[in-house]
Amino acid sequence: MKEKILAVCDLEEAYAFRMAEYIVEKVSIPYTMHLFTKTEELKIFLKQHAISILLIGERAVRQLAFKPEIPHIFVLSEGGEKTESSYHYIDKYQNPEQVIRIMVEHVTELQVWDRRERTQEAQCKIIGVYSPVRRCLQTSFALTMGQLLAREHKTLYINLECYSGFSQMMRREFHEDMTDILYYFKCAKEKLSGRLSAVVQNINGLDFIPPEQAGFDVQSISGEKWLELLETLETISDYEYVILDLTDGMNGLFELLSHCFKIYTITKDDGFAMAKMKQYEQILQLNDLHDIAGKTVKCRFPFFEKLPSDLSLMTHGELAGYVKAIIQEDLYEKQAG
Repeated sequence: MKEKILAVCDLEEAYAFRMAEYIVEKVSIPYTMHLFTKTEELKIFLKQHAISILLIGERAVRQLAFKPEIPHIFVLSEGGEKTESSYHYIDKYQNPEQVIRIMVEHVTELQVWDRRERTQEAQCKIIGVYSPVRRCLQTSFALTMGQLLAREHKTLYINLECYSGFSQMMRREFHEDMTDILYYFKCAKEKLSGRLSAVVQNINGLDFIPPEQAGFDVQSISGEKWLELLETLETISDYEYVILDLTDGMNGLFELLSHCFKIYTITKDDGFAMAKMKQYEQILQLNDLHDIAGKTVKCRFPFFEKLPSDLSLMTHGELAGYVKAIIQEDLYEKQAG
């Protein structure tokens, strides 16, 4: 994936430097910042580089004398005529934070970044559990971690697999599940808060939304909508942790992983498992998804003779011992540090 560039160009040097300094030091947007105080410098740069977002002064844009092929152009207006309808005009002399806020409103990638930043600042922490390797105890790990965290923190578990097997494993039929949550989210969002408590079930202290039986609705939701749903759940509830049990068979996998505070990936030692992990890591690298790689903790477990068949007893046994150590070392100690 090519480098994403945000360029600032203004003939007023002091203003340009202040704005660039604010973006670099105060705003951790996922773009490389370039600063220009002369339009000729910008013209030369454009011949060799693709700019994704351009924040340019009103006088500088007049000096350009041509419309550059840039997806998002924001003009720092000083009260002059707005000559180009495809440009976004922003009052130049206002708080830099407000300038960035207006840019966020018009750029989808910045909206995703903005949601992620606000989520990280919020009390609720999203934990992702995902592995490209099959039959690796992913769901057992996620449920065990959820039940252990739920001893001290209000925790919600969400399974987004198409075939979770929950009803069979728990020997229960759920009258409402993720399908109902998605319906109210899409069609009656004002009623979602009331319905959430009715849909949520509990196992050994861990709240969970019963997975969809057919899996069709889960597959149809985009990554952006999943992020909106998570943001809504955080707003209408008081969960401290949300654990996402993720799968390949859904849209927006990478968007959700990027949104997570921490990601746990279960690995195995056999040839196919290692080959799948290598391919997955190459995809992350090729698509510039370094944030996902940076937040990922790989877990490799020994062979367990027996795991609890009762899902309410996941906090007992050998696997629970390993997960307790991971929680203590990777969540509690690092947060305290």
